[in-house]
Amino acid sequence: MAENSPSMGAQGPAVWEKVPKRNPNFTGRADLLAALRRSINTVTAVVAQPQALQGLGGVGKTQLAIEYAWQYRAHYDLVFWISADQPMLVPSSLAAMGAFLGLPTATGTEQATQQVLRALENGVPYRRWLLVFDNAEEPDDIRDLIPRGPGHVLITSRNSRWSDHEPTIQVDVFNREESVEFLSKRLGTSMTTAQADQVADKLGDLPLALEQAAALLARTLMPVDEYLRLLDEQTGRLLSLEKAPTYPQSMTAAWQISVSQLEDRVPEAVELLRCCAFFGPEPIPRDVFRRGNLSAGMRLERMLADPIGLTNALSNLERYALVKVEPSTRTLQVHRLNQALLRDETPEKDRGSLRHEVHLLLAGPKSIDPDDTSKWPYFELLAAHLGPSGVIGCDDPKVREFSLNIARFLYVRGSYRQARTLLEQYIESWTVQSGERHFDVLVARNHLANVYRALTMYPEAYETVSTTLEMMRESLGHEDSQTLWTLGGYAATLRARGDFLRARDIDYESLEAHERLLGPDDVRTLRTRNNLAVDHSLTSEYGKAQELLRQVYNQATNMDAGKRFQLQAWSNLSRAVRLGGQFQVAADMSEDAYTIGVTELGADHPDTLVAAKDYAISLRMSGRLLESLELMRDTRARMERLYGDAHAHTMAAAMGLSNALRASGELDEAREMAERALGHYPEVFGDNHPFTHACRINLALLTRLAGDLGTAREMDDRTLAGLGERVSLEHDYAVTCAINLQNDLAALDEFEQARSLGEENYRRIQVYFTPEHPLSLICAANLSQDLRKTGAEEEADRLHGETLKRFEVILGRDHPDTLAVQAGERLNCDFDPPPI
Repeated sequence: MAENSPSMGAQGPAVWEKVPKRNPNFTGRADLLAALRRSINTVTAVVAQPQALQGLGGVGKTQLAIEYAWQYRAHYDLVFWISADQPMLVPSSLAAMGAFLGLPTATGTEQATQQVLRALENGVPYRRWLLVFDNAEEPDDIRDLIPRGPGHVLITSRNSRWSDHEPTIQVDVFNREESVEFLSKRLGTSMTTAQADQVADKLGDLPLALEQAAALLARTLMPVDEYLRLLDEQTGRLLSLEKAPTYPQSMTAAWQISVSQLEDRVPEAVELLRCCAFFGPEPIPRDVFRRGNLSAGMRLERMLADPIGLTNALSNLERYALVKVEPSTRTLQVHRLNQALLRDETPEKDRGSLRHEVHLLLAGPKSIDPDDTSKWPYFELLAAHLGPSGVIGCDDPKVREFSLNIARFLYVRGSYRQARTLLEQYIESWTVQSGERHFDVLVARNHLANVYRALTMYPEAYETVSTTLEMMRESLGHEDSQTLWTLGGYAATLRARGDFLRARDIDYESLEAHERLLGPDDVRTLRTRNNLAVDHSLTSEYGKAQELLRQVYNQATNMDAGKRFQLQAWSNLSRAVRLGGQFQVAADMSEDAYTIGVTELGADHPDTLVAAKDYAISLRMSGRLLESLELMRDTRARMERLYGDAHAHTMAAAMGLSNALRASGELDEAREMAERALGHYPEVFGDNHPFTHACRINLALLTRLAGDLGTAREMDDRTLAGLGERVSLEHDYAVTCAINLQNDLAALDEFEQARSLGEENYRRIQVYFTPEHPLSLICAANLSQDLRKTGAEEEADRLHGETLKRFEVILGRDHPDTLAVQAGERLNCDFDPPPI
């Protein structure tokens, strides 16, 4: 629960998150609150449509929504406040609700919003919920993110177009009684009713203007008559200058008086306020104003060098109601109307320099690593100011580096679609400014290729990274660090295309260059070594993969290379151990990896979900079927909610679930799941991809178990030929298929052919796998039966006895496969698509 959460008592919401503090000076609006409550109940009873609070800036739309949430909190089980100024950040705000809904902990990825929206719409676990989207300007920006269910939604906006989409309540200025009551609350006996009436009249009853007037009068003890005189003078001057035409002159005048008074007392505070006008309207991290952010020639140079002066300036700005300071989050915030007025009154010649000063403050004195998970909350705050401050249009190298780090942050956090949108904007803008071969454009293109690959948009990833690599080699040289980074992305895209051997060769080349140029302990070298280990796993070289990954994990841990990378290395190592045949060890390792992922990244982070899938597979392989099935069901469901059906992660989890269902005897559901997943493989990977072929092994097995022996044999025949062509007959996938084809032949009583295929496959296994590898054991167990069926009983007994002993030693006496071999049953193999 948030730090500003109230003590709700027995009837309060179970979840009260991000709702702003209640305004102790909230006045009037009783008719609006009553109308809102009546309207929202009526609408909810029909289709649960949201309400929109629409009106001019400063009229109190947000304050009304805050008061509604507090006044009617006993009617809700969940109340959640979402700042909608930056549409790009709304999905991550929604996703953060997952933990409060009892869903797997969300990490902010925009895909995670789907599980939240479905839970809200289904009313599970809460039917009485309230969501507030504050300052949502364009209906099209969030329309698809509004849940339609048993709860309520409030939207505050200045845009009258909301009335075209949702029932709307118009919020106007205070009536005069409310204005007088508000001023009397704030100033007590220091202002008479008549004076309050005069001030309200001069300020047009605009709540924000009244708030600033009250703050000024309370702070300075200025006589009301003097304030009214200044208000007349300022209004006349502002009218003559035609300032701020989109805002009431009374508001502009009241604001100008507050600024003028403050400028006389603390001029540095006004300079700080003017700078804040060029940030976004979202909370600004106080840390951007650190001394370390100081650059030569900055307007704030003296203040940033004096932390006491900075604190004094912020205190005065807050007392004059010109900024809102939130100590618990170490942020400050300026009302959008105040920002607009400040920008309007800033001379055109100064606006560019102030905006650039904000860019430098956001970028900071040194680059912050977006892979450092402890910095993610700070990046979240900074990201809100990217668009409003105009950072994207800045050509300063340091600022562009910061912009790229924001995109990288979104990527490593799992917000792939947000990262894609941002990077495409960078590339378009920077290409116009600097040309398509500029360093920053090329780096942005490489980031975009990574995002495309994460979204399993493999053709787009290949085209982008191939072109970028060629341009980098021409512009930067073959051994520039950025070129080498892009080379690694190119190899990853080759893996996605099924070109495992080419990817391995390129990663060998890349690793040699990294070690020579950057040293063996550089994090970029470790990442390249990790990629090469993945290549070895995909080419069935599990021993080499394990050896590399041990080095990577130990070095990454010793040098604190980041929680996400450590998780990836540990997860990859656990997978290599499983594929090498050590199922129980892999189960222990993958459980640890999954726990780390949940703790450090969140249960819905892509890397955590991959770790969960691997853990479920290891549970199944080690004989813990019920646990495996439960975890795989949950993991696939979460992946489907986050990514949809046609994403590589979801497809792999569906195949894993199908295998778990088959092992548990749920054959019909297993086949339905396999067919559903396999239907997407040609469109995502291509019809001739090794994964597409290998997934057909699972469907062929289910076809045989359903009694269609001939069709199963034909499927495995075609699959084995396809795998032999793509990855060779010695590859794990082909060996797996051959084992099942051998079983197809035996089921058709074609024992001579089954024995011949089994002997040929066993010879391959003996060369490329150890005698203790599960594929060796399974092939030997099945071959012993075919030997017996074809009259070689003595050889069959010897092979069966040796194989059974190995099963007992390696898997244990109680493992399902050991018991099956002991009972004289044949063993089947299946395929679980690994990440690439």
